[in-house]
Amino acid sequence: MQKNWDSTLVYSMKQINTDNNKELADYCHYFRSNAFYNKSLYKESKKESLLMSDAKEIYPLKNIMLGKASLELREFEQALIYYKKVEKLPKIVNVLYSNIDIYEGLGLTYLFLNQMKKAQEYLHKNLALRKKEKNIEGIYSAYTMVANLYFMQDKNQLAYNYFKKAYFVTQNINDFEKKAIAVKNMSVVEEYRGNYKQALVYRKESEQWKDSLNNQNKIWAVADFEKKFAVAQKQKQIKVLKVENELKATQRNVFLYSSIILLILILIGTYLYAQKIKNEKIILLQKNKLNELNTTKDQLFSIVSHDLRSSVNALKTSNSKLIESLENKNYNELDQLLHTNSGIANGAYSLLDNLLHWALLQTKQLYFHKESVHLYSIVQQIEYNYKALLSDKAIVFENRVSKNNFINVDLDSLKIILRNLLDNAIKFSNEKGLIKIYTEDTETNFCRCIIEDNGIGMSANTISELLSDSELLAKEKNSEIIGTGLGMQLCKQMVKKNGGSLTIESELNKGTKMILLLPKIKA
Repeated sequence: MQKNWDSTLVYSMKQINTDNNKELADYCHYFRSNAFYNKSLYKESKKESLLMSDAKEIYPLKNIMLGKASLELREFEQALIYYKKVEKLPKIVNVLYSNIDIYEGLGLTYLFLNQMKKAQEYLHKNLALRKKEKNIEGIYSAYTMVANLYFMQDKNQLAYNYFKKAYFVTQNINDFEKKAIAVKNMSVVEEYRGNYKQALVYRKESEQWKDSLNNQNKIWAVADFEKKFAVAQKQKQIKVLKVENELKATQRNVFLYSSIILLILILIGTYLYAQKIKNEKIILLQKNKLNELNTTKDQLFSIVSHDLRSSVNALKTSNSKLIESLENKNYNELDQLLHTNSGIANGAYSLLDNLLHWALLQTKQLYFHKESVHLYSIVQQIEYNYKALLSDKAIVFENRVSKNNFINVDLDSLKIILRNLLDNAIKFSNEKGLIKIYTEDTETNFCRCIIEDNGIGMSANTISELLSDSELLAKEKNSEIIGTGLGMQLCKQMVKKNGGSLTIESELNKGTKMILLLPKIKA
């Protein structure tokens, strides 16, 4: 009755441990459930309630406490079950519970379950009983719950009326906290209605009640301090003895703690030193990698610059001869020079195009969008673009790709891959050679596409260099001229980005097979 919950817990547990009386044990568990509930330990409150029996007199109290704890734990469906059990019981005279407990619990439960009609029914029943009981604080609580019910349904006028009633009720209550809450609710409602002047008046009043509450808390705090001080003075001698004992224990443990701290410091120092060594190794590896990348970049620029300079110089020389042929009206040589210029320009353009796409890949600016692509049609387009080059060397081209092959790739990158591989096949094919592109059936999820020529081929060493991740190649001294290798690097990266792979089969003077594995469209 004094709401001293700690003492309640102590004495009820003593009773449970010292007596086998089941009826008394039930009430002790009920007292403990109440104590835990008021200390906001709702799970513990529920556990204590479940320890109560289903005896006729205690059964309603048990379910009400279970309902209250479940409501606070937001287990609304369970709370509803517990409250309904009590509501269904026949009315008993001189019982230890009131219908107020049931109606308030059911009203709040239905409110949280968003069942507004039922919530309204029970909250109004609760309000009627509170008025009949003439409990001022209970009436204030009931008005506030009904007001919140209407406020949640946007029934602002009804909500306002009940908030106002709650506000007037608090004028007869000495609880400063309730007064502050009621005034703050009025301020919020007035703001919602657009009556900002009145809302400001309520807000100022709310601040005044808060100040009063703080002053009251300070007074209670001073009284509590004086009480504690008096108790402390009485226990001073006991504490002095305890301090002496603790001092001895401290002296005994100082050496142990010092040793532990020293050990920890040594371990921390060792760990930090190891981390420092590890970080230095990582930095060194990163530095070496950066140096390799810079070397590759310098090599690339050197080779590309050399090739572009050679192409421009060849164009310059060819153009001089072109002018002389025009002046001499040597039309046969003129036609040959124009074809030569066209080949040089195409080679320079391909080099620059590869360089651009390689740079975009390295800086992650190249846009990739995978889609369903009909491989046969794309090979036809690439063949059309290279008809002139194929005719110049009288090369026969065969498109044997299955018309049923659909692959899941980025279209633009696929075209770049096929153009580079076909360009290389033409470059390294002999006059009147043969180039064919075909597919082979596989049982995997990949389409096997092969670009095959019967040209000059390449050695195993050259294949290894071409498939290396970071190699850029210079021109060889023999006839196996493979250029910068930039086109191959670009092809490999784009194939990988599309989820495929590239391999090479070749022998000197026996031709080359470029084998692409590209993901099929899944059925």
